[in-house]
Amino acid sequence: MSHANASTERTTAATVSLDSLREELRAEARQAPIVPEARDDDSDAADRPAKETQIIAIYGKGGIGKSFTLANLSYMMAQTGKRVLLIGCDPKSDTTSLLFGGRACPTIIETSSRKKEAGEQVEIGDVCFKRDGVFAMELGGPEVGRGCGGRGIIHGFELLEKLGFHDWGFDYVLLDFLGDVVCGGFGLPIARDMCQKVIVVGANDLQSLYVANNVCSAVQYFRKLGGNVGVAGMVINKDDGTGEANAFADAVGIPVLAAIPAHDDIRRKSGNYEIIGRPESEWGPLFQELSTNVGNAEPRHPQPLSQDGLLNLFSSESTGRDVVLDPASFEDMCGKTHVSKPSLEVVYDDV
Repeated sequence: MSHANASTERTTAATVSLDSLREELRAEARQAPIVPEARDDDSDAADRPAKETQIIAIYGKGGIGKSFTLANLSYMMAQTGKRVLLIGCDPKSDTTSLLFGGRACPTIIETSSRKKEAGEQVEIGDVCFKRDGVFAMELGGPEVGRGCGGRGIIHGFELLEKLGFHDWGFDYVLLDFLGDVVCGGFGLPIARDMCQKVIVVGANDLQSLYVANNVCSAVQYFRKLGGNVGVAGMVINKDDGTGEANAFADAVGIPVLAAIPAHDDIRRKSGNYEIIGRPESEWGPLFQELSTNVGNAEPRHPQPLSQDGLLNLFSSESTGRDVVLDPASFEDMCGKTHVSKPSLEVVYDDV
């Protein structure tokens, strides 16, 4: 076989392999467990969610305030007449704690295991609870070292199917996902088109924006493989006015849906499990605006930044990006001066 023919065959095989991967992902997306029906009046909207129920996945770094944002957002939505389902997809199972005044919500994973051992079926009332019009549940996850959190999420959504997810009628389904865990289960809504759009929560710090940038990268990756999910925007939490999060949003091409200030009143009330997303609250207008923006925001195609691009959003004093990479030597690795030993090889001159 000639080199040319071999090269052609390798190229063809690679193309077939990539096409097969794309088709597998598309087939998997078509089988995704959440497929609400489209509305007739949205048939001509190319990039807007075309489904009656808006399913929105919210991503962010652990501890950045996703649960705080979602509890108050979902509460405000319900107070304005929307039917809202909040699903916590964090193994810590703390998405609904603020909503329920600090009380732990029985998780789907835990309840499913307990019911299975007893030979009983899981019912809606076992895992879904409500407060002032907000419906909420926690998928849960394994204890540390005892299983895969991503697999727990997949199992949780399979159980939601069995509970009749297709027949539920909500205006919004909000999914709370960790953004700094990269295994497959946590990327499920993006990889399988289970949501129409993604919202990222970040702050004016490098680590939370690094996670937000990774989420934008994931969205773009799966779009190239035939996915349809877009990024609708960013919520800036604990905003101290330094501007890095706004600069990030501008750079990747997504809007800022709301900026929640780093205010002591918010911190204190949140710590006391108090909902501030009420129409009569001092912070009511802020969450009313966020509610409106979340509903109206169109999914976009973000342009993720490189690592250097992220660093450039911050001053060099903050990140230390003026550091020069100094290559290590073999002597450095040994921790002592390396002595070159003469070779005993005999080298004959060419005759």
